[in-house]
Amino acid sequence: MILLKNVTIVDAGSDLHLKKRDLLIKNGKISQIGTSIESEEARIIEKENLHISIGWFDSSVCFGEPGFEERQTIKNGLETAAKSGFTTVMLNPNNQPNPQDESGINYLKGKASGEAVTVLPVGSFTLQQKGEHLAELYDMQQAGAISFYDFKQSIQNTNLLKVGLQYVKSFGGIIQSFPQDNYLAGKGMVNEDETTIHLGIKTKPAIAEEVQIARDIQVAAYTGARLHIPTITTAASVQLIKEAKKKYSNISCSVSTNHLLLDTKNLSDFNTHFKIQPPLRDEKQKNALINGLKSGVIDTVTSDHIPLNIEHKAVEFDQASYGSTGLESSYGILQSLLDTESAIKALTSGYLIFGLQRPQIKVDELANLSLFIPDVKYTFEKKDILSISKNSAIIGNKLKGKALGIINNKKIVWNG
Repeated sequence: MILLKNVTIVDAGSDLHLKKRDLLIKNGKISQIGTSIESEEARIIEKENLHISIGWFDSSVCFGEPGFEERQTIKNGLETAAKSGFTTVMLNPNNQPNPQDESGINYLKGKASGEAVTVLPVGSFTLQQKGEHLAELYDMQQAGAISFYDFKQSIQNTNLLKVGLQYVKSFGGIIQSFPQDNYLAGKGMVNEDETTIHLGIKTKPAIAEEVQIARDIQVAAYTGARLHIPTITTAASVQLIKEAKKKYSNISCSVSTNHLLLDTKNLSDFNTHFKIQPPLRDEKQKNALINGLKSGVIDTVTSDHIPLNIEHKAVEFDQASYGSTGLESSYGILQSLLDTESAIKALTSGYLIFGLQRPQIKVDELANLSLFIPDVKYTFEKKDILSISKNSAIIGNKLKGKALGIINNKKIVWNG
């Protein structure tokens, strides 16, 4: 048994919203909610200004296993997610081998079985993610794949996207399409703007993202199938999606927390931790993303967590790999930019976007809870990175709010 004492509940859809209560959890279920609960048998969790919400959901997470365990094992990744406040993560096909059939999905679910964090595997959209032939989408969905995505790989073949969307519509599947036209992006590594043109690094224009999103919206509208556009980064992208949502209900999108905090000014010293994909944009675009999130045009946020060992980052900028860790810093970024209610909304909207039942904080419901303190201020440092790999673009930034753990799957991870 677990007894949470004097916690502030953040749940906008509940009559308990912003009220302080005790919660008693027995056998993984919320058995009692009251102003004062006593139990001699329960493990007591109590901390000044402790808040709880339904469990946080991250729609784009990478671990190294299988194939790249030196970057991050599934075990370490799930421990990191739990201590960062996430009860549910969508695990990208960014491994070796990548899941492209039923056995690949079953392997990942088996490795994560029995953990406090729920893992929802994302299956590859095409075989070997080459963009030529559809992977075994239906079989993966039956095995538990939450969506299909050639991770950070653009679907250049428009007809293949159309056929894939038509196919998954029959069984309620969701396709993710990375927003980049490779022909327009070329070999660019950073955004094309007034800051980057002086760096001597090959650039890619924002239009490379926007053209792809405009195309994808039209194809999704034609098929009527569910399309999720991950990690958008420009003001025009926000506007395109805003206009599309006025006509269609089958389109959703996300933004990376790194793109909400950072911009191309961070590239001035060629620090490879800031080499991420999509690239950081300028301050104007960053502010448009924040406004898009506040207005609800952007449906959800993601850490876009990509652990990479030092050999991939301690090289020249043009030789470095793309990616930054993000699980540990996501909540601190959001709480720094938004009010608490908006931050929690952004962290929990993924359930409905991906067709899952939203957890509830009420008696007789399974406990799926994130535990956090919203008002603590700190500078994010290397010691705050729990992942095996330490490639965070957020080191040195001032953040607000810390996650202290989760209660989920009849387990507790407490980092307080």
